[in-house]
Amino acid sequence: MHELAICQALLRQVMEVAEERGTQRIGRITLRIGPLSGIEPELLKTAFPLVAAGTPSEGASIAIEDSPVRVRCQNCGSTSQTFTNRLLCGDCDSWRVKLVSGYEMLLVSVEFLDTQAVNRWERADV
Repeated sequence: MHELAICQALLRQVMEVAEERGTQRIGRITLRIGPLSGIEPELLKTAFPLVAAGTPSEGASIAIEDSPVRVRCQNCGSTSQTFTNRLLCGDCDSWRVKLVSGYEMLLVSVEFLDTQAVNRWERADV
């Protein structure tokens, strides 16, 4: 279950954000996960409470946003959404494509429960 190790890394990242903001309690963590990431979102949600026990993230909920699989065609230059089992250009059906999204796991936002801290941190580049 590599989701446990992923949760440990996620908790470290969330704790860095919490420390920057001077917060003591995390309410909600939003992630964006692509279907090609190799991460099972439900297993991640199950493993997180085990890792978060005894930390400011204890009791925090995890929200998951899906990241679509997108490819950029090396033949026609277009970017299109496609399926995980059909990595072809949506315009010209070429197989000469590069993945643009769908393989990532990103920390999108963290919501804080403390009144003295800023109530929400959001990633600037998503």
